[in-house]
Amino acid sequence: MFLQPKKTKYRKYKKGRLPKLEYRSNKLKFGTFGLKALESGCISARQIEAARQAITRKTKRIGKVWIRIFPDLPITSKPIEVRMGKGKGNVSHWVSRIAGGSLLFEVDGVPEKLALAALKTGAGKLPVKTTVIS
Repeated sequence: MFLQPKKTKYRKYKKGRLPKLEYRSNKLKFGTFGLKALESGCISARQIEAARQAITRKTKRIGKVWIRIFPDLPITSKPIEVRMGKGKGNVSHWVSRIAGGSLLFEVDGVPEKLALAALKTGAGKLPVKTTVIS
């Protein structure tokens, strides 16, 4: 199952705008290595899950992985071949808005070489440019 909130105040939200840069969650808090976004964008719950699986597989489940982002924004879409109008579509998936500089994943208890390889593999599953920090 993919990440999504248990309950939200409203069922559907407006798109809004992406933040440019992140100044708060841009430092390591839990792990020794981290995956940092270099540009802002939207990351879906499926992409987060795919990256997490790739990282844990590469580290052979030694150490610990922290996910620092959570998909809390519902994205709606109307069914295929439906005419314009008649209101907003149903919620199709959840995304996380991320700003450039925000940390996405953290890893600890893993050798440096393995951690870099794992985070690089996870970065391949994400739609934004990233870098590994320590």
